[in-house]
Amino acid sequence: MLYRPSDVSLAVKRLQYRHHRALSRALAPLGLSLVQWDTLRHLHRRPDASLHELAVLTFQTDQSFGSLAVRMADRGLIERVPGPGRAVKHRLTEEGDRLRAAGQDAVEAVVEDSFSGLSAEQLDRLGELLDTVLGPDPTA
Repeated sequence: MLYRPSDVSLAVKRLQYRHHRALSRALAPLGLSLVQWDTLRHLHRRPDASLHELAVLTFQTDQSFGSLAVRMADRGLIERVPGPGRAVKHRLTEEGDRLRAAGQDAVEAVVEDSFSGLSAEQLDRLGELLDTVLGPDPTA
């Protein structure tokens, strides 16, 4: 065995940290943090998502995401819409969607550069291996 599980785990964490730093730099000219762009991306895929859903998807607590959502609504990036009961649903505004799309281009450039040393076959294999390790999505 060339790699112990703990070595692979650390390598995954280092890559994640490298991506986080590079993505933060790439999104800064748009006035977005990585978690803000991630929120816009998830709302594009899941319009009317609840605060709790978005907190889970963006790796935030409900409380911290609630503060973030208020700030993003104040900036005109998202709308907070009353849902059933006490639920609050969230939607992208035109400006939020514009920044999401611009951010997507920046994110793709960073990630493509990061994986440029892999062939298409190697990238597919890495994706398959990560899917195997992650297993089914427990939030689905």
